[in-house]
Amino acid sequence: MTIIAFDLGASGGRALLGRLKGGRIETEEIHRFPNEPVQVGSRLHWDILRLYHEIKQGLLKAKHSGAALQSLGIDSWAVDFGLIGRNGELLGNPYHYRDRHTEGVMEQVGGRLTRDYIFGRTGIQFLPFNTIYQLAALKQADSPLLREADRLLMIPDLLRYFLTGEMVNEFSNATTTQLHNPSTGGWDGELIAKIGLPPSLFGTIADPGASVGQLLPSVASEFGVGPVPVVAVAEHDTGSAVAAVPALDRSFAYLSCGTWSLMGTEVKRPVMSGLARELNFTNEGGVGRTYRLLKNIMGLWILQEMKREWDRAGLAYSYPELVGLAEQAPAFGAFIDPDDPVFLHPGDMHVRIRRYCGATGQRPPEEPGEIVRCILESLALKYRYVFELTERLSGQSFNGLHMVGGGIRNTLLCRWSANAIGKPVWAGPAEGSAIGNLAVQWIAAGEFGDIREARQAIRDSFPVAVYEPEEREAWEHAYGTFRRIAGLGN
Repeated sequence: MTIIAFDLGASGGRALLGRLKGGRIETEEIHRFPNEPVQVGSRLHWDILRLYHEIKQGLLKAKHSGAALQSLGIDSWAVDFGLIGRNGELLGNPYHYRDRHTEGVMEQVGGRLTRDYIFGRTGIQFLPFNTIYQLAALKQADSPLLREADRLLMIPDLLRYFLTGEMVNEFSNATTTQLHNPSTGGWDGELIAKIGLPPSLFGTIADPGASVGQLLPSVASEFGVGPVPVVAVAEHDTGSAVAAVPALDRSFAYLSCGTWSLMGTEVKRPVMSGLARELNFTNEGGVGRTYRLLKNIMGLWILQEMKREWDRAGLAYSYPELVGLAEQAPAFGAFIDPDDPVFLHPGDMHVRIRRYCGATGQRPPEEPGEIVRCILESLALKYRYVFELTERLSGQSFNGLHMVGGGIRNTLLCRWSANAIGKPVWAGPAEGSAIGNLAVQWIAAGEFGDIREARQAIRDSFPVAVYEPEEREAWEHAYGTFRRIAGLGN
């Protein structure tokens, strides 16, 4: 049985074919492509039609491979969306979550409705680019897009609509909007009304594993692939990544590592306590109506932005070269809090690092190796901080950390993460989101009985690298310094 997963990240996308042979999973990457935002005037957009084109190219390559596709699924980043008009057409390119039109909106909405009210109804962390604040920004600006909109579709919902003609919202991504109520299991009509939006903008919510149509005849005939069924996987890529964590224990901590890092644990019911709100944790939907109790960490975004700066300056370092320079640089020279809002937007990242270090009484890193070491050590130490908060909030003690996602190819970060938390790190698989996407399709087809069976197959099919903690005393001292500089209390 051959299926295909389209996995779209904030910096690139890929198409993977998946096959089950003797209970083991085999994957084949058949298409990979960049995903870069497009600046138009003062606005930052996703090039959604280019992404759709790349999905079609993936279908074409699947056809050329001779694969007879049994199903397909799409996952992507969260919070961003497209608006569909009454004639069924997309109204403009979706905004990028790093666009500045939401600046100050979260504070305005939170001041009017209170954070207690919003968190108590949604269980979702407060991030300035959440869907609720993007929509509130459009409402405040009296956007013609919002006036003409008939339906809202998250990015995977939108791409599925292009393929199938069916408009359905998927559960894991719907929860990230901060407009979904886990107590009722559906959209929060009261909260939506308080934002000034019509409830009709939001459609039926499908669980991961649900069938949500098949390829339109026009799409199927274009590539000669037939009416391939389309499955709603865990369409938030973190939901798919967590589905691929090869953990056999029911209690485990994970880190999905890429442009963003997302750390947490899987729970049966959302944790919506005052402490969860105070610590700004979130409860995002997962496979089997589970919830991912987690916290966002800025991730490798800062390093990616630095590499773009060096590329533009003609210093074309590869990532392995940068990691090598970092390993040679002096340890613990300077720290940043990766989650400081100053690092959210693109551009001038070295200037921001210099300013942060200057403002916190540190000598700013100057050489590329020093800068990369500062970023990676700071990330690893922030991982420890969130790891400890996750234990505190969930009431569990974890014996190590499962890392999945493309960021685990940075073995130095994996090593330093183990050093920082003082416990083993198990890294793998790297293509976590795509593999979790495939796993949910196989669950939907009855090839796996449930997510535990799927995780066992993933564990049997893909290597996991083990990193044991080292240099405990030095990292313990560094952690205290990092917390002081970052202003992180108890």
